[in-house]
Amino acid sequence: MRRADRLFRIVQALRGGRLVTAQQLAHRLEVSERTIYRDVRDLMLSGVPIEGEAGVGYVLRRGFDLPPLMFERHEIEALVLGARMVQAWGGAGLAEAAGEALQKIAAVTPPALAERFERILLYAPGYKMPPDQRRRFDLVRAALDGRKLVDLAYRAKDGAESRRRIRPLGLYFWGGVWTLAAWCELRNDFRTFRLDLMTGFEPLEETFRAEPGRTLADLMARMKRPAEEGAPAA
Repeated sequence: MRRADRLFRIVQALRGGRLVTAQQLAHRLEVSERTIYRDVRDLMLSGVPIEGEAGVGYVLRRGFDLPPLMFERHEIEALVLGARMVQAWGGAGLAEAAGEALQKIAAVTPPALAERFERILLYAPGYKMPPDQRRRFDLVRAALDGRKLVDLAYRAKDGAESRRRIRPLGLYFWGGVWTLAAWCELRNDFRTFRLDLMTGFEPLEETFRAEPGRTLADLMARMKRPAEEGAPAA
């Protein structure tokens, strides 16, 4: 990560109005605490209004560098609910990012509307998302980003077990269930797989390229055809 990018992320992390320790920043940015101390010192010398001290924590004075952005009440509710849903039903990485996003939203929200944050009674409890599924979500997301072929072990709802190589194409949430759309090399066709029914998910070093007839757009086009043609099976 470039130092300029790191300094920017430090400022963003401190904009939530809560005390953030050097240890937390170092863990988030994958650098040493000594590096954080040096970066914060340089930011303060350059005029960034950071308050706090080493060994205690830091916070950015509210009102610094607010972007020209105004939220309506319903927009705030939509953003907060969306972030809470990601925290509840996303992987560990996205859940952490959603929490950071909420802090940034609060930092740029006018005081008259900021008070509504605590009064937004829209929730998405995440206790139904087991830790192993959160870890699998992160693996799937990484495979999607890297276009990695995957060795998948799967147990269907009827108990039938299979092992196959797939090309992950997209991840969809159906209100409690995540489904992976993929090209299955075993069946030489599109298939969908529920995350909670996967018994093994191993991304391979081998990558794949988009090929006509095997892309997510091709799958979406098929799904838009008349229902009598049938949907992809598992």
